[in-house]
Amino acid sequence: MKKIEVLLIATLSLCMLASCSQDAQEEQDDPILVPVTVHVNDFSITQDNIPTNRAAAIESVTSVKAITLAFFASDGSQAYKHTQFKNDASTFTTYGEFSTSLPYGSYTMVVLGYGQGSAAQEITLTGPTAATFGEGRVRDTFSATQAVDITNSNAVELSATLDRIVSALAVRSTDNRPAEVASMRFTFSKGGKSFNPTSGLATENAGFVGLMEYTTAAGTTTNTGTYLFLATDEQTMNVTIETLNADGAVLFSKTVNNVPFKRDRQTILTGPLYSNSGVSVGSFMVNNEWITAYNMDL
Repeated sequence: MKKIEVLLIATLSLCMLASCSQDAQEEQDDPILVPVTVHVNDFSITQDNIPTNRAAAIESVTSVKAITLAFFASDGSQAYKHTQFKNDASTFTTYGEFSTSLPYGSYTMVVLGYGQGSAAQEITLTGPTAATFGEGRVRDTFSATQAVDITNSNAVELSATLDRIVSALAVRSTDNRPAEVASMRFTFSKGGKSFNPTSGLATENAGFVGLMEYTTAAGTTTNTGTYLFLATDEQTMNVTIETLNADGAVLFSKTVNNVPFKRDRQTILTGPLYSNSGVSVGSFMVNNEWITAYNMDL
């Protein structure tokens, strides 16, 4: 399973005189705020079939283009949340470092690392068990949650491992894409675009529709992919694949039944997508051998 190992260093200091007693602190009207700095240091990416880890500096990991860090108090309220976009220097001072102030208390820390398209798209995170891509397309997503207690002024060092929580579908054509095909539409009968950061599972299982527009030149075979969240670690569902022209008219449609998916794995569908004659659309094949080494740059 591919993981992202994250070193989170929290430096805690109290804004008070050392001579103040605990009783005096409790009598203050305002809560004591403890400065917290979270530093995402290095990523270590592991694949199942490679026995050693390959560490990489965060700025060199191309699949993670945004990091959302949040702290939620024990009553569920949001104490802090911020998203850094790798390609937007206005969202950070040092990419991978977060600074805030938190009062004494118990928190759940949520860290999400995920991919981006051409425009910055922030995951909507409302709690340790609720997040969604909303109307946007699901991207490669890694997640970790952890309980954090702030009880004194001692420096605290936190560590967490972000696991990939999505499954992937790749559709590979055996014929060349003609110029009139502008996009591919995927319809999943199960799974969803919303997820629980703590469990990594989908919080809805009604399926969804995703659209992938082509940006490369026509006349060659295609390898198109998308991500989804599963309601269980392994799930079987029907997938409808459609090719569309620039006006949105359907040129080809094929439903593949009982397609197997697994979290942190890719399922590959291979077959003709663009041929108008002489090809049996029943020749689609399902490759359910879980492949971890394939990376999609979407």
